[in-house]
Amino acid sequence: MSSSYARVVKSTEIPSGGRKVVEVEGKAIVICHVNNNFYAIANRCSHAERPLERGRLGQGWIACPFHGARFELATGKAMNLPATEPVVTYPLRIVEDWIEVLVEAAPPSGG
Repeated sequence: MSSSYARVVKSTEIPSGGRKVVEVEGKAIVICHVNNNFYAIANRCSHAERPLERGRLGQGWIACPFHGARFELATGKAMNLPATEPVVTYPLRIVEDWIEVLVEAAPPSGG
């Protein structure tokens, strides 16, 4: 299984308190800019499989706009009901003002 960073958006395009949805290898990911940090989290609530992109951002969390479940941006951990399962998060880095997200490639199929 290989992995690599994908260049997705200029850091200057996401203001503090903002977010932007990007697609990396078929995965919808929300890049959030909170407290001078950037986070990459899957755009899918673990409770109802609804998009998180329009959710409220708080101090290190994003809330699902449909049922209010909150998730830690750094870890994806569910912080309250109705969600009990975490959301996938992705490592990112900033290179020359570009945000790059690490997405692992799926293992080869076969047997």
